[in-house]
Amino acid sequence: MKNTTVTPNREFSPTDKPSPLMCLYDSHKKKYYEPQQAKYDIKTKTFTLNYSNGSVAKVVLSPKAKYLKLTLQSLTKREGIDDIQWGSYHTNITNLFGEMIGVARDTTKVVNYAIGAMALNDQTTGGISGTVGDAAPFQYMIHSPDPKRFPLPSDLHEGQIFSIGGEGRIDVYFYSHPEEYYRILYGNSALIDEKGRVYITYHSLDRTKRREILFSLIPMKEANIPNHIDVPAIPKVDYIGSSIALWGSPDNIALMDVLQNIVLSEKLPYPTVNGKWIKDPSRYIPDVTTSGNLFDSIPSYTKQLGFKAIHANDLPNYRPNRGVKGYIDGKAFEEKPFKFTSGNKSHKEFSELCIPLGITFGRHTVCTALSQGSKDASPIPSDSLCYQQRRLLAKNLNATDTIIQVNDPKHLEEIGSWEGHSKSLNMIKIGKELIHYLGVTSTYPYTLKNVKRGYWGTTAANHKANDTIYKMQVTINWGYDGLVPNIDLQDKIAEDYADVAKINGMYFMDLDGQEFLFNTGQGYYGVKRFFRKMFDRAASYKIPDLRITGATLSEGSWHYQSVWNVGGGTNMYDVEKRVWGSSTSEGKDLRDVAFANFFPATFGGNFSINKNSKVEDYEHVQAISVGVGATYMLGLDQNSVESSPQKYQIFKAIRTWEDARAANAFPDDLKRKLADPKRSWTLEKGKGNSTWILYEKINGTKTNPITLTRAEGY
Repeated sequence: MKNTTVTPNREFSPTDKPSPLMCLYDSHKKKYYEPQQAKYDIKTKTFTLNYSNGSVAKVVLSPKAKYLKLTLQSLTKREGIDDIQWGSYHTNITNLFGEMIGVARDTTKVVNYAIGAMALNDQTTGGISGTVGDAAPFQYMIHSPDPKRFPLPSDLHEGQIFSIGGEGRIDVYFYSHPEEYYRILYGNSALIDEKGRVYITYHSLDRTKRREILFSLIPMKEANIPNHIDVPAIPKVDYIGSSIALWGSPDNIALMDVLQNIVLSEKLPYPTVNGKWIKDPSRYIPDVTTSGNLFDSIPSYTKQLGFKAIHANDLPNYRPNRGVKGYIDGKAFEEKPFKFTSGNKSHKEFSELCIPLGITFGRHTVCTALSQGSKDASPIPSDSLCYQQRRLLAKNLNATDTIIQVNDPKHLEEIGSWEGHSKSLNMIKIGKELIHYLGVTSTYPYTLKNVKRGYWGTTAANHKANDTIYKMQVTINWGYDGLVPNIDLQDKIAEDYADVAKINGMYFMDLDGQEFLFNTGQGYYGVKRFFRKMFDRAASYKIPDLRITGATLSEGSWHYQSVWNVGGGTNMYDVEKRVWGSSTSEGKDLRDVAFANFFPATFGGNFSINKNSKVEDYEHVQAISVGVGATYMLGLDQNSVESSPQKYQIFKAIRTWEDARAANAFPDDLKRKLADPKRSWTLEKGKGNSTWILYEKINGTKTNPITLTRAEGY
């Protein structure tokens, strides 16, 4: 692997780490088979790979202008082979690794090169074949991106794994290491070896076979110990046809020149805002988040700021409920949750104020958690709910019995979910009845303990011996309480979100609880499938691209998600101290993940305008935002904003920066300077709408003016 744009060509493939084109994996034996022989037919552009187990694979190589496309065409002797793995492709790059999208990056001026891979269809997902539940563990890995600046202590070594912080429930405490060599992980499409060298891996699973997994996204925490999950088969979702793009490029043009080309050429998801790809740094636009429960001036504020979306955080969490068929305020829009002094408004009426201003709005949602009282949960639970285990009723049961005997107690002692293990959500389903229980006897007759019939408002009923018992897959407490849909019902929930968007004009979704998409056991494939169903339905309505943020980011959501505005306050960025996360390391950790994966970093919900707000603080925020490539949700409470003497100056300052950002007026070398929190800047509008004057402020004095101009095509 060489950078042919420079001379001499550096070899990026390490001699001690061979990179197999494609491996086979037997999950029962936990054994990988590497190719033993390869032949290439130049006419058909096909590799024939032979393996020690007798399998023969045919892989088509399609050279493209900016990448190589690899597609598995066929595989013989498939017995025991339930997963194929692209790579791992080893490099000697030791700078940055993008663990979600699979990229090794050397961002130094001397090298300036990146090597990566990208899945070209939903059945191909990031990471190694042995990834349990197809979603990599959430944990810290030791890696110094620059050993001279950030040398490792003697008691740490590259690739060492540590748990996240806290006790595993409250996410703000997950982020517990401000040291630059503690790197939080949000995937395993790229990882580092014992020498800090980056390697890249994708894989594809045969999902047509039922399987059982022992899964937790945070397996090192007692509050999130793994649960056994019986994962049903999905017809026609196989590894034949799995495909990736393999690419190499100068790092500074990789995103917009190569990755954008792959996405467009392969017709991958390509959401846009103002005509540009959401991954384009010129479209790293902040949003507004509201408080104070008064919306009179919020659309006007948002327009003046140059922002495009309002997060209506005053309203309670939106919970999906197919029972209302998308009419969240009633069929006549009779409910009016948006408070206005002139008369309250429905979601639809609020959207009719925003859309003419080029603004959309959204809600804080609970993703796929089906709460008590919703159509698919209770009082008549759906037969398409996700379950962890399936057993049989050992003897007849009448509507008042609390002695429930099962044919097999295996794994029924586990508290539901893999996250939080909330005892109040530990339940089974028989027919159309939900039943709460805690524990099961270990000796015959196997009997459930602490039984409560007719749980969650369902109707206790008679059941017969050999009726199926489903141990439900559930979410967590703390306002997220819910049942999890199976993959087919998840499709319907995704489409319901698009219906809600169409009917109510709500095109912005904050998917809190996005990790619930992993609960089906289908990992990143399940995430891709959810978003594809949502976006395809929205496209059929010809509504604008949905703007998505959420609790997490993964290889599954990377294409669809616009921003990652989570957390807030001094956990994310402390303006007074000018540091990324002074309360916890969340800001630093998410910044490093996002930057390495060509995704906007975030300050979270932050920087609320109030009577003490100063223009220079917002100039600083905008400078860092542009320099690093970060978004945020600006806190706006109408009464607090009106108390600010510098309200209009703040609006104008932010808008000036946003106009220049949208014009792609900041060159890369300047961005590196803007990203330095020790420096201060002010930006002024130049002549016309295509120039700006940037000054560095030293001891409060404007110095060193730099003229910025609108980039071609912007």
